[in-house]
Amino acid sequence: MRWYHYVAYFFGGAFLANFVPHFVNGVSGNPFQSPFASPPGEGLSSSTVNVLWGLLNLLIGYLLIGRVGKFELRQTRHALVFGLGFVAMSVMLARVFGRLHGGL
Repeated sequence: MRWYHYVAYFFGGAFLANFVPHFVNGVSGNPFQSPFASPPGEGLSSSTVNVLWGLLNLLIGYLLIGRVGKFELRQTRHALVFGLGFVAMSVMLARVFGRLHGGL
């Protein structure tokens, strides 16, 4: 296994974690922060923009996990690196969105 496969799995986990809040808020019809709002990351984008942004994150996550190397969920190292990326992005998103929504 090449080192960059692990980098791809880490960032694949991060992109899949970022998929969740944007997609869930979008399909719920709620406006939510996105990089396309004004100011970026703080202003609200429409639910449609968030669904599309979430789906792009899902696609990138899939490409990084499913198409780079041979990801095996049963391989502890693969799952651990993926999980670290997912947790790192989740905690970062909780802090950023918590600051904006009164969660901190």
